[in-house]
Amino acid sequence: MQDSSKPGATRRGRPRKAVAAVPPDAVVRRRAPKLATMQDVASLAGVSASTVSHVINGTRRVPAETRAQVLNAISATGYTPNSLARSLKRSETRTIGIAIGDIANPHFTSIVEAAEAAARAQGYSVILVGISESPERESERIDILINRRVDGLMIAPSAGGGAATLARLSAQQIAVVQIDRMADPGWDGVVVDNQEGARLLTRHLAALGHRRIGMVTGLPGLSSTAERIAGYRAALAECGLPFDSTLLACGEYNAEPARAATHRLFALPAPPTAIFASNNLMTLGALRALGELGLTVPEDVALVSFDDFAWTDLFKPHLTTIAQPCHAIGESAVRLLLERLADPDLPPRLLRLPVVFKRRSSCGCEAQARESALPLERRA
Repeated sequence: MQDSSKPGATRRGRPRKAVAAVPPDAVVRRRAPKLATMQDVASLAGVSASTVSHVINGTRRVPAETRAQVLNAISATGYTPNSLARSLKRSETRTIGIAIGDIANPHFTSIVEAAEAAARAQGYSVILVGISESPERESERIDILINRRVDGLMIAPSAGGGAATLARLSAQQIAVVQIDRMADPGWDGVVVDNQEGARLLTRHLAALGHRRIGMVTGLPGLSSTAERIAGYRAALAECGLPFDSTLLACGEYNAEPARAATHRLFALPAPPTAIFASNNLMTLGALRALGELGLTVPEDVALVSFDDFAWTDLFKPHLTTIAQPCHAIGESAVRLLLERLADPDLPPRLLRLPVVFKRRSSCGCEAQARESALPLERRA
């Protein structure tokens, strides 16, 4: 019988497997500990990821108790909110995502065209998605951009989902610039002076003698809609005209709803003598409705538009408009986004660009009225 006490043998006589000796100077490789994320901090503190971001970056006032919860959670998780941690989480792809409400709208087309050129000049490519002014579509399209691992994102946020989308992007630590409208002032944004533009158009109509000025408004819940209505109301007050809510009709920033809205305005017992359409597509809807009603511009009703068209000269009479600096919006948004990527700890910035009032003849001015590009300034 084999002596099982001998080295290398088992009780049943089978040889033991040799165990390799570990040299004393060998390096034992260990799995690197998982880095804590902003979402880990948010879960422990019982707050949203955007609140954690505001505490870290000082981009919004947070109640002292909530701030203390977040700081305690940061300490407990060992979360490191710096550029090194962010770079470990995501690698650079040199791509920028753009999410806009309506790809077919010439206003957005011009912004995207300028943004794409500015991004390309800096070595970035662009991925464009349309969200159709729908929170559900917005969520789906943002998922696509996140999965494509864009370095940063420009978005015209929807009325119902913009704030939630920004919170998701905050959790992903993706740089964002809002364009055209603002859903959260805690993020960078590039918009125009909507209130002053609406004020200029409304004052001009009042100066021409109109006392009942109808306004075809945009989608409720968007900052651009609220600001244009505020400018309209401010002008009425300055001109001593009462505000009548029945003269506001929602056109949803699109042609067909604007057509229906215009019909509603002219079904009033005292219909308007002038119409202020709040964007280019709604101007088309208003014109269609006026034609269906047998009304002529400007003989029967004056018409002005917030948004200039590249093809306004095709309209007879030529349209009086507020022109937005679309190319400047796109270029400025790219610049802010690249600056944010270079320094994520910058405070939030809002660029509010000036608009230009272009007086033509659809408002009822003399037919030979020259186009007037008036600088943005307060008028007495």
